[in-house]
Amino acid sequence: MAGVKVIAIANQKGGVGKTTTAVNLSAALAQRGKRVLLIDMDSQANASSALGIEATGEDSLYQALIGNKLMEELIRPAHRRNLSIVPAHMDLAGVEIELTRNGNHLSCMSRAIEGLRSARFYDYIFLDTPPSLGVLMTSSLCACDEVLTPLQCEFLSLDGLSKILTIMEQVKESGANPKLRHEGVIMTMYNNTNLANQVIAQVRENLPDKLYKTIIPRSVRVAEAPSFGKTIMEHDPYGTASVAYQNAAKEFIARHR
Repeated sequence: MAGVKVIAIANQKGGVGKTTTAVNLSAALAQRGKRVLLIDMDSQANASSALGIEATGEDSLYQALIGNKLMEELIRPAHRRNLSIVPAHMDLAGVEIELTRNGNHLSCMSRAIEGLRSARFYDYIFLDTPPSLGVLMTSSLCACDEVLTPLQCEFLSLDGLSKILTIMEQVKESGANPKLRHEGVIMTMYNNTNLANQVIAQVRENLPDKLYKTIIPRSVRVAEAPSFGKTIMEHDPYGTASVAYQNAAKEFIARHR
């Protein structure tokens, strides 16, 4: 049996569709029979609420990061076949100070998921990272096998991509995670304008092997879905964004064969 693959969904720039991609890609893979665990690492807990899951400080990721509980104890069913979640809570906002004080901030996530790697129950573990380059992001990059970057179709987003690639190289060169690789870039919030197409062309020119063929369109339905605790496939199953995320899941699987 192949080992579990740990993928960080990461972009230090906020508002690029990172959590939306984490939730809907995870759900689309689960629909295709893959066993998926989504770990919500953002104190805003948007990935958790998007799946209709609420946590307290006693049963959120915070407990695993500070060593009070095993990650396995915090896993909750996401009420979708093959999909589970470790929810987040607002207490994560203060965990970076605790981890830095204890001096174990780089390795905390690696240790927390060690049991999950050994168990090999899941096919994929996705880390929905916060939109910053702080301790939680860095520890995620040290713990994961790959980084998948959602990128909004705007030129300012290219700066966020550049920063993520830079910090990935720093993590690799430091020896904290020398095998870390950039899995790819998924373009999000696309509308058919010259600007959007120019951004896509620039990414394709610089990272031709990393750019997903699937492009996620801008959609009001995508923005609505979390308020109902639903994925886009549940909220608007035949819409363009739903089809796009299902295609992204197929492409993701093909890239990992």
